[in-house]
Amino acid sequence: MRTEDVLAAVATGLWRWDNASGTVSLDGEAARLLGLPAEPVVLPEVAVRSRFHPVDWNEINGIVNLAVVEGTLAEARLRIMDVDGRVMRTVRSRSKPLERWSADGSLDYELIGTIQEIAEPQPGTTAAHTPITGDWRRSREAFLLDAGRALAEARSTAEVLRVAASLSMPGFNPDGLAVFGVAGDRLSVIGHHGHDAGDEGPFTDMLLDTDYPAAEVVRTGRAIYLATPDDYKRRFPATWPLAQRFDRVSWAFLPLIVAGRTMGAWMAAFKQPASFSPDERSVLTTVARMLAQALQRAGVAESERELTTGLQRSMMPQLGPEIPGMRIAARYVPTGGGLQVGGDWYDMIPLPSGRFALVIGDVQGHDVRAAGLMGQLRIAVRAYASEGHRPDAVLSRASRFLAGLCASAESGAEDDSDAQSPRFATCLYVECDPQTGTLEVARAGHPDPAVRMTDGTVLMRPTAGGLPLGIVPDTDYPTTRFTLEPGETMMLCTDGLIETGGHDLDTGWARLRAVLEADTHEVGGGHPAGHLEALADLLVQAVHGPSSHHTTGPLADRREDDIAVVLLCREGAGCGCGTPVAHPVRPVRRTMLTVAQAEPERIAGARRQVRELLHDWADEEQLDSVVLMVSEMVTNVLVHTDGDALLVAEAVGELGERRLRVEVADSSDELPHKRHPGEMASSGRGVLLMEMLADAWGVDPRGEGKSIWFELYEQSKQPDTA
Repeated sequence: MRTEDVLAAVATGLWRWDNASGTVSLDGEAARLLGLPAEPVVLPEVAVRSRFHPVDWNEINGIVNLAVVEGTLAEARLRIMDVDGRVMRTVRSRSKPLERWSADGSLDYELIGTIQEIAEPQPGTTAAHTPITGDWRRSREAFLLDAGRALAEARSTAEVLRVAASLSMPGFNPDGLAVFGVAGDRLSVIGHHGHDAGDEGPFTDMLLDTDYPAAEVVRTGRAIYLATPDDYKRRFPATWPLAQRFDRVSWAFLPLIVAGRTMGAWMAAFKQPASFSPDERSVLTTVARMLAQALQRAGVAESERELTTGLQRSMMPQLGPEIPGMRIAARYVPTGGGLQVGGDWYDMIPLPSGRFALVIGDVQGHDVRAAGLMGQLRIAVRAYASEGHRPDAVLSRASRFLAGLCASAESGAEDDSDAQSPRFATCLYVECDPQTGTLEVARAGHPDPAVRMTDGTVLMRPTAGGLPLGIVPDTDYPTTRFTLEPGETMMLCTDGLIETGGHDLDTGWARLRAVLEADTHEVGGGHPAGHLEALADLLVQAVHGPSSHHTTGPLADRREDDIAVVLLCREGAGCGCGTPVAHPVRPVRRTMLTVAQAEPERIAGARRQVRELLHDWADEEQLDSVVLMVSEMVTNVLVHTDGDALLVAEAVGELGERRLRVEVADSSDELPHKRHPGEMASSGRGVLLMEMLADAWGVDPRGEGKSIWFELYEQSKQPDTA
């Protein structure tokens, strides 16, 4: 009896599917099963594909691709359709993909297999028909979606392994998992689940030529399925004793492949027998691919974090040694995305004179180039300062250095548009005398410092400034001098601390002022520097913590930026860094401001400075009078003299009973005199205003110039009795 007759008797046909030519050869029985005349025929692929149910065609296409990758049989159940789209019968296909090189040198495959009709179960029999589509397929698709999402969200290797251990596969669930990595010619266990600690010992350092399934998977790039212990013992007798003690009955070893490179292997072990059907192998293969990609992403992310953390640590200096009478705290928070390193920096520089310098700056951009320029600029500023140059000279030289650096980068990177774009940097340089508290400040387009006074009042200290570094090579930077009194704290920060969260300069400063003015003296836990460190943390949390997402600014977007902040405290009563005072005396609240002839716009800054100094003044009308007199006094100096105006304002006494004294000094010897301006006159009312509004006023001659002053006594508003 011929083989064809035997196959026809059991309703089994033969077919040969040539993927390269796109033709299918059928014998008579195979043609009959597909609803064609029962005779051998060669048909184009599209004619045969039209006989399959569309859902089943998609299924067998994936199964064939899986079989090609694994070198196994492709088994599938298919529904045959007639020309009217009705299901005629159900057949089972078993085929073997064979690789074949085509004439043009490309690799393709050919399927050779059988088609057998599946009889429908008869009433009273135990045969159960498994549907082609059903709950298992839907649960499998849902599982793969959930697994893909969970693995995509894992940010580290440990998280990926935890996700892999928690996967619950539909219909079959491994209770033992292990991930193997490759390092050179050795195999090691990256992580495992379902085993006791120490069980990975024999597998930790294994040569790739070992007769072990995971090693063979890495060598060949093909999956290995061991459905029974006998299969394991027969194929890998040398390492079977290592696996026998775990009491598993089925094993699947799959390669972890990314971009064509096998980076390791994944083992799934089962205590219940697993047949590893095509559907189950498809699920395992898909999970292995997602697991490999997740491990690759996690490895890259961990390498980037390690690189940027090391880069950040090397660029951010240490703040020691301790300075007698002063405390310093600093924080740096890189932007939330990208390489976690940017262009912000801070530094503390010991100077040859025995003083020290605090520097804070911000290079334009949040990329690698900004970080590189920041590192070079920080070193340059430190070198210029260490040579003993004054603050203005340090910034002038740094501006020239950055301009030259960007010019050389531009000429050397003609094809890189980012490298061609010029970069600038803002910077604030403060030279500090720890003995006297004197600060000399030079500013290059950077936000002004803020000072928290001993009674908790916060003032933004206006300072003279110039252009950001690198815009104009030869730029002058004027110096502002003021004194940090005992108990006061100065804050230097980059614009990221102010504007993060959609804030502008005004609303950002208001948010920071609320944090600085809060009573935080007990946060430090009694440690001398604890209060300052806690205050630095509070400032960062206010703009970068969870609560900041609920307190966005007036701008619609949340503009994230790097954050750098430095706090300098001169120890004294009320600062929180020293020994608390049992019965503190309310300290003098004082501010000082210079308004130069070339900067008349700073008159508005003087008015704002006075309002901030007297933010809790009892009578609002008195405060308006003070602002009006200050504006008149400073304007008169700029209009009627050739020198600058020096404003000094101080408030003394308890709240509600304070005495305010404001002095405006200039270098002119000409004394003010009372005038009688007409109704249309635009000046000449300064003395009249002081006579009407001030409680006392006068003029004090000095060695060079004079000082005009007035005093005002706070008047607490009485509650209405009507």
